[in-house]
Amino acid sequence: MTQTPTAHTPAQGQARAQFTVPAQHPMVTVLGSGDSLLRVIEKAFPAVDIHVRGNEVSAVGGAAEVALIQRLFDEMMLVLRTGQPMTEDAVERSIAMLRASENGESDGQETPAEVLTQNILSSRGRTIRPKTLNQKRYVDAIDKHTVVFGIGPAGTGKTYLAMAKAVQALQSKQVNRIILTRPAVEAGERLGFLPGTLYEKIDPYLRPLYDALHDMLDPDSIPRLMAAGTIEVAPLAYMRGRTLNDAFIILDEAQNTSPEQMKMFLTRLGFDSKIVITGDVTQVDLPTGTKSGLRQVQEILEGLDDVHFSRLSSQDVVRHKLVGRIVDAYEKYDSQNGTENGTHKGARNKRK
Repeated sequence: MTQTPTAHTPAQGQARAQFTVPAQHPMVTVLGSGDSLLRVIEKAFPAVDIHVRGNEVSAVGGAAEVALIQRLFDEMMLVLRTGQPMTEDAVERSIAMLRASENGESDGQETPAEVLTQNILSSRGRTIRPKTLNQKRYVDAIDKHTVVFGIGPAGTGKTYLAMAKAVQALQSKQVNRIILTRPAVEAGERLGFLPGTLYEKIDPYLRPLYDALHDMLDPDSIPRLMAAGTIEVAPLAYMRGRTLNDAFIILDEAQNTSPEQMKMFLTRLGFDSKIVITGDVTQVDLPTGTKSGLRQVQEILEGLDDVHFSRLSSQDVVRHKLVGRIVDAYEKYDSQNGTENGTHKGARNKRK
């Protein structure tokens, strides 16, 4: 895309950019079905006039906005060259990343194309990859560090991406087994009041981990891998007294661990193993008087060598768009009312 002064008499600071879509990329891949991608761009840049003629795209408006559109189309081309399609969500996230870089809100080390084309795992015709800058940095941190904490609200891909990295590590023989664990119940792992056998009591709390595994592996192979001990899904209480070597270990829902449980889990780390701990500190649900181990561990281990804290936000939510808005609405309400997760802090503190 080349940026030039506008052909007509421009207002001060206005510019014109023109971009030619290479012949190997049909215009529908750039503009979207029914021009859906173009509408996303137009909505994001309401003060810029964007016109399409054949395989030529032009933009006229403020110099800064036109420059961003120029960068956006360049990034879109880089993504399309990999064979990966552009989606409305990918365009929106690319624009957000470019604006954050322009505004100095990020260091700009990674481009949208680098974020959107980083493949973690391919399974049954589906590729798992990060969708936001923070997700990419979270995934990169898992590669670089032995212990990684993924902390953020629901829907930010904390557990799912960690699971994908675990399966990738197993398939590439970096580890010999995967261990997935979480507090069995929110109320301090007290299972006696639930009906059924021990496994029937535990199963509902581990089901989300099974569901993610089924997305990433051939479902027929999972019972075989579990029978062989290559994949283990167990409540946190089962980790006590063990040393876990040659394993990729994930602790999910870590906000519902006590400080004692968190210390117990972290000290299970053996040789050639990696630990990823995920949780949402805004959704702690522990018995009265119990502090969240995930809250406390940030004060204890922040800055420790080979331990990394990745923090995700509502901007990293990859579920329905409304989920991110809900998270933001709660944060705004708490800020205005002196509450925490919609509840008065005094009441919450009694439970932490």
